Amino acid sequence: MLKIALPATLIALSAAALAVPGGPIGSLQPAAYLCELPGDATGAAGYRVPSEDFTIINANTYNTASGRGTYLLTGDDLVLTSGPKRGQKFHRISANFLRKLGPDGKDSDLRCVRRVINNFPAKDCSTAAGSEQAARCGVNDPVRG
Repeated sequence: MLKIALPATLIALSAAALAVPGGPIGSLQPAAYLCELPGDATGAAGYRVPSEDFTIINANTYNTASGRGTYLLTGDDLVLTSGPKRGQKFHRISANFLRKLGPDGKDSDLRCVRRVINNFPAKDCSTAAGSEQAARCGVNDPVRG
């Protein structure tokens, strides 16, 4: 009986060790995320909040006008773990759309949209140089080509 119980216990414990709270660890594509609050039917579709904008530089680093930091993506939960936005949390709605979480852990009105060719003028990127500028301009971005 012990020959069966011991392996079964080890298998159960190893499965628990592989589980990651929130889902598998991932990364965001390098790109600029422009943040806005929703508008209404009588005006603009959204109102930019440039102080909330950030740029994903690589698999674990972001940049803002105030400096750099790191992030952790588990499943659809994004946490900015260091830097000027430390402690901020977002819910990934899609590959191009993040929703900031409020203090209660629920989606807030602030949304951050990945900058792609159909939501910014291409002239901003006529001389993309360096990884940070390339991320802002969508260089090597499958959406832009």
